[in-house]
Parts: sequence; C-alpha cells; structure tokens
Amino acid sequence: MPNSRQPLQSKAAANTPLVSLRRGSGQLFETERRLNAVLNNASVSIFLMDDRQHCIYMNRAAEALTGWMLPEVLARDCPLHDIVHHTYPDGRPFPLEECAIDRAFPENNQERGEEIFVHRDGHFFPVGFTASPIRDDEANIIGTIIEVRDISEEKAAAERQRLLINELNHRVKNTLATVQSIAAQTFRGQTDQAVRSVFDARMAALSNAHNVLVEDNWEGASLLQVIERALAPHLLAEVDVNRFRLEGPDARLHPKVAVTLAMALHELMTNAAKYGVLSVPEGQVAVTWSLRDIDEGRQQLDLSWEECGGPQVTPPTRKGFGSRLIERQLPMEFDGSAVITYAPSGVTCRLEIPLTTLEWVGQETVEGVHAP
Repeated sequence: MPNSRQPLQSKAAANTPLVSLRRGSGQLFETERRLNAVLNNASVSIFLMDDRQHCIYMNRAAEALTGWMLPEVLARDCPLHDIVHHTYPDGRPFPLEECAIDRAFPENNQERGEEIFVHRDGHFFPVGFTASPIRDDEANIIGTIIEVRDISEEKAAAERQRLLINELNHRVKNTLATVQSIAAQTFRGQTDQAVRSVFDARMAALSNAHNVLVEDNWEGASLLQVIERALAPHLLAEVDVNRFRLEGPDARLHPKVAVTLAMALHELMTNAAKYGVLSVPEGQVAVTWSLRDIDEGRQQLDLSWEECGGPQVTPPTRKGFGSRLIERQLPMEFDGSAVITYAPSGVTCRLEIPLTTLEWVGQETVEGVHAP
C-alpha cells in the first residue's frame, strides 16, 4: 500500500531533534527549552518516532531504560524496534510487523499493552507502553509518540504474591484434610453415621467457599458465585429448574464475608433438605437479595431466604449449630443482623450484612483519605 503520510522531519533535521531552534528565536526557543526540561525530568521513558518508525528523540529516562544514548540511536538509522525490541526471549527474531507498539502508526490507533524489551547489555525486561499516532495540521499521521515504563518490579511482586497465595491455598487444604482425618478417627466405631455425614458436608461447604476465593486469589469473591456454589448440591441435581429462584445483583465480597455467608446458606439448604421444602417434590426456595448504600460509602447486603410448598413447619425445641452460626456469627463478625422465622408455611431467614470494603492495609494512608 503506498505511503501517503508526510515525514515528521527530514533526515538532516532528525540529527538535531528538539534542539533545532536556536537563541534568537525568542519565545519559540524558550518554549523548546522548557519542553526539554520537562521531558528530561520525567520518570517515564518517552520516544518520538518518525513515519519510518525511526527514533528521532528519546528523553533521559529512555536512555537509562534501554542503555542506548540518543546520538547512538540516530547513528544506527534504523527502526527503534531493531534496536530494543528485535528478539523474543526464547531467541527467535521479532519481526517489526508483529510488534504491537508499531500498530499505532499503520492502524491509526492508540495502542496499550505489555512487551519485552532488550537492553543494550542483552538482558530482557518487561515494559508497559502507550503508543499514539502524531498528526499534522491536516490530520495526516506523521509519526508516533511512545511512553514506556519498566514493569519488572510489578511482575516480580505479582509472582511473589502468586507463590504466597498458592502456599496459603496448600496450607488451607492441608488443614481441612487434617481436621477430616481427626474427625474420621474420632467417629470410628460409632454406629450413628448421620453425625459423620453432617460433619463431612460442613467441611465440604467450607472447602467450596475457599475454592471460590482461590479462583480470585483471595482478593474477594463474587456474591452470585458464592450463592450458587453453596446451593450447588441441590441446584445442579434438580430436574425442575423452578424449585430455586435466585434474584439479585452481583457484588464483590470480602473473603471473610464470603466464607461466613457460604456456611450460613449451606446450613439453610441442609435444613431444608432434611426437614423442609427440599424434602418434598413440590417445595420451592427463593433466595433474593439487594444492595443499599449505608454510611461512609459502604453498602449493605440484604438477603432473604424463603421456603414455600413444603411440610408444615414447627419451631425447633433447641438451637442447633446452623441456627447459632447464622443468628450469632453474622451479627458478631459483621455488625449485621440475622433473623430466622419458623412460620407454618415455611422457614424464612433475613440477613443484613454491612459489606467490608475491599481495600489493602494502609490504602487510606497512602491515598490521603484522612489527610487534613
């Protein structure tokens, strides 16, 4: 395809990028001097390319990033790609046409992403970049400006976090397995296997709740996913899709909220399967929830569990583990409320849980939330 774009500078002018104006040009010279000062003071690396993708300017940060000085790059008289981006880490050649950074010019788009650069000394390092086309007064593309930053520390931190999370997951699984092993030894020889079955089901529910967190690196969990996973043993086994009604918006839950909510829903589902609506074919369960704003920009989860169509309900004579978990644990941990009602037509449970914000320790200090 013919190249109708006008060059950013002539080859001669390219030898004196951003310093072609001399004293005596008055205001223009002063503007250029200030621009050079700003660019050289910037911590981000800045490259200016012409229509051939040859570098005609790079600031001091770019020189430090690549190990190449601007006069050396100009003397090479070749695309910048061939100097700092010419090889894949596995040693294969990296053609210019495969370069995401270069697409900003021919495709007339701003490009963002990550790439691997090659330092002058031969080592590879990851960078994040933004490449944008430069246009003349007639909107013709005449070059590209590229901002680049070294993201080696970010990648290393992410890898350390991944290893720590994997170790955490491994230890949690080992702890759960140890508890199950201890329980198996404790229950051995006892005739009442129902107790063992209930214990195993609760351990499975706890394990499933942790699995949801593992999928998101323990940074939080999807509210909808927590609910679906907690109800999965019955939800997936039902032929009648109308037995369960789930309705409400999704939200991100703090890990602690996700685990406690999953356990509470497991207890409600287990009770419904043994004594309530899920013990008969015509029974139905509706789980509905909403979010509303409360103080300090936080939200509150209002969740309702409603059973109908099951056998007539009679209030229990004593509180079991499930009831205590729901009515005591949720209010104690999250300053919320939980009310279970044993109406003759079916059990209802209403939860109000203030949601903990998903922020890291020290975030408020760094962002100056409490700054005077």
